[in-house]
Amino acid sequence: MAKEEYDVIVVGGGPAGVISAVTARNYYPNKKIVLIKSVGQGVIPCGIPYMYCTLQKPEDNAMGNAPLEKNKIELVVDEVTTIDRKAKTVKLKAGKELGYDKLVLAVGSEPIVPPINGLDNKGVYPIHKEMGYLKAMKDKVVKAKSALIIGGGFIGIEFADELAGIKDLKVRLVELLPNLLMNSFDPEFGQQVEEKLKAKGVEVICGKKVQEIKGKEKVESVLLSDGSELPVDLVVLGIGALPNVKLAKDAGLDMGRGKGIWTDEYMRTSDPDIFAVGDCAGKRDFFTRKNLPVMLASTATAEARIAGANLFQLKVVRENKGTIAIYSTYVAGLVLGSAGLTEDTARKEGFEFAVGTAEAPDKHPASIPGANKVKVKLIFSRQSGILLGGQVSGGMSAGEMINIIGLALQQRVSATELETLQMATQPHLTAPPTMYPLVVAAQNVINKL
Repeated sequence: MAKEEYDVIVVGGGPAGVISAVTARNYYPNKKIVLIKSVGQGVIPCGIPYMYCTLQKPEDNAMGNAPLEKNKIELVVDEVTTIDRKAKTVKLKAGKELGYDKLVLAVGSEPIVPPINGLDNKGVYPIHKEMGYLKAMKDKVVKAKSALIIGGGFIGIEFADELAGIKDLKVRLVELLPNLLMNSFDPEFGQQVEEKLKAKGVEVICGKKVQEIKGKEKVESVLLSDGSELPVDLVVLGIGALPNVKLAKDAGLDMGRGKGIWTDEYMRTSDPDIFAVGDCAGKRDFFTRKNLPVMLASTATAEARIAGANLFQLKVVRENKGTIAIYSTYVAGLVLGSAGLTEDTARKEGFEFAVGTAEAPDKHPASIPGANKVKVKLIFSRQSGILLGGQVSGGMSAGEMINIIGLALQQRVSATELETLQMATQPHLTAPPTMYPLVVAAQNVINKL
């Protein structure tokens, strides 16, 4: 069987893969590009929790192929089993071989499955990004009487919030750490989430571990580390994910010191003709350059744009300077955002820092209907005054405010620059100019520097 030749092969149909292919088309309009994905019907990763109650039907969260069709990118639904770097070919599960000039690996991640006895019981659900699997899971969730979520990170809290909206379903969440969202927020923000979930009827259990999932064939209960046993008939694993690196390892690509595929600042692997982007690629912290297990669609698409633009020449100086770990989430009407270092991580890394805080209504006057209180926490280097991190909670405006903080981090903005920030304000849209929380938080820290 003759192999078909391509200029660019992208492996993976998630956000990183699609944006890599589309960006490559924009920069190299005459190249022959194909995207290979192993899942026929994928989903929008960030929308997975909302397939269970918020969306009318799971198909509303389908990840379509319109961007590929619009940009005349070929699509193959199959699994790449091996990469032959010497021959510059990939072999598909169906037996076909495809040749490449440049190869982009965007093969994503797999859910973490912890070493807990009983995980093979029916009714235990890791979060796989595949429509058929998630639809089957929803069929079981809506019939369940009680569900337990393991993990108090973003996946866990969003699932808890969503499942709490299902009538007659008792929802519990168990988190090993003392507070929710501890890897991304300082405790006072995690506590706000806990209060919101409890108000919706979710039983939140922090500081305890699931020791065992009991049941003959199907889940019947879970045993916690304090010896208590909770009756439950469905378990959701919301612990996180690990980079999918088997294909790269088998091809002999370097892994570096982290768990993902090693890449340089232009997303090139140890093979100059193979790039890696998204969850499968290793991440390095913006400030310390240490390996950082951050898996976000926003980070993935940023990496994909870097790779797609620079496949054949370094057309733009758009190197990956490291992840600022910027997150946002929405729980029971509360929006939270985090970017850069938290107070806890800054302390652990040995930074000498100062903290500025502010609270203000997100409309002015505060009596305008729909106004919410916004809480801002900013962390600055004590010596240089450079912003190291920020956290926000409040109404919908907090979702964009954290993006301002993200830009400020990437541009290494100082407290003085934030203090003199010129912003557009309008009563229905923003906090008042006299007490804009980013400015007030910066002012709050100036005297400490």
